[in-house]
Amino acid sequence: MGIRLGCIADDFTGATDLANNLVRAGMRVVQLIDVPPPGAERPVDADAVVIALKSRTVPAADAVDASLRALAWLRSAGAEQIYFKYCSTFDSTPAGNIGPVTEALMDALGTDFTIATPAFPDNGRTVFKGHLFVGDVLLSESGMRHHPLTPMTDPNLVSVLGAQTTRAVGLIDHTVVGHDATAVRARIDELRAQGAGIAIADAVSNDDLVRLGAAVQGMPLVTAGSGLAIGLPANWGFTPSRAAAQLPAPGGHRAVISGSVSAATNQQVQEFLRTGRPAFSVDPLRVATGEDVSGQALAFAEAHLADGPVLLYSTEAPEAVRTVQTRLGGAEAGELVERTLARVAEGLVRRGVRQLVVAGGETSGAVVRALGITGLRIGPQIDPGVPWCAAALPGGDTLHITLKSGNFGGPAFFTDSFALLDREVS
Repeated sequence: MGIRLGCIADDFTGATDLANNLVRAGMRVVQLIDVPPPGAERPVDADAVVIALKSRTVPAADAVDASLRALAWLRSAGAEQIYFKYCSTFDSTPAGNIGPVTEALMDALGTDFTIATPAFPDNGRTVFKGHLFVGDVLLSESGMRHHPLTPMTDPNLVSVLGAQTTRAVGLIDHTVVGHDATAVRARIDELRAQGAGIAIADAVSNDDLVRLGAAVQGMPLVTAGSGLAIGLPANWGFTPSRAAAQLPAPGGHRAVISGSVSAATNQQVQEFLRTGRPAFSVDPLRVATGEDVSGQALAFAEAHLADGPVLLYSTEAPEAVRTVQTRLGGAEAGELVERTLARVAEGLVRRGVRQLVVAGGETSGAVVRALGITGLRIGPQIDPGVPWCAAALPGGDTLHITLKSGNFGGPAFFTDSFALLDREVS
């Protein structure tokens, strides 16, 4: 059996989020870090492949180019359907990248219609009447309105996506989605006849996502957050199975690296600090002066790894982040933190860390690249959207790693992660 579903994710944590839901629904999933270079193509023993890009906040033309390269690889590997995955908070600016990438993929696949839904009810992301809710509030009233790179101030996804595309954007609302797959397909036909090329689809429950999944069977391209993934594997006859999430037994020291500035991750850092476990704050202002903060962080970690997990973090409240950005510049501050935390990750692995939690999409991308990780086998779920994974390090050892989106996970996520690894994998 070859690759059934080929997925293109616009960041690293989003890729594992998507892969996690596919595994829960019974598919064996491999996540690749970037598009494999020419000559490196090889058969992949998986039902679905997710290619993780770092394209969410790059210039739109660069995001399109990377996504088309990923598409070409997946098609050459035999993928029967393509899934473009973006964040469940629809992170994007008026210039893109969700719209431009979607249209480029549609053109390349020769399809005139696709759907878009970031809904992920298990994590409190729902779409109603085309409006995105985070928990009980509209997207524009959530913490995403303060995001340093992609502030989301309009919850109406029809208008948000319409501003980024040349195709007309329609709506498949809850009265249709809540009925059945046949009703959804009829609405798609109606929208097509009206000249729409993309439709925002409402979803307020997992049942809605299952109906949507059945309705888009055979559609060349679907675009969504990770939630729609629970409704697609059944189209190929897959059913939930623990075997799909099997990983090798873990070993080595434990550590957490946190670069996210989201409200959820701030809460997780504060909960970790409250427990009195060892933690080191990576201050970008000190890094900017040339101080060897990464060396200090590693010296601190080395003294505490035996009693781990150890937390190394640059996570701060929005006010503190704005102060840093004002002094260093937004993009410069982010890149500085990413480079520093990536060096810390390299040093931790050299010191025997083999169980690593990474919080934040940009941070995760920097870490996996620094460690030379090219692929991940997806394992059991820790929290909705966040699985443990296994990666082969360049030296041959296995690293158990989880790449957590900043907005995901409960307050005790960091410590809960290791407890689950002991329980489910050891």
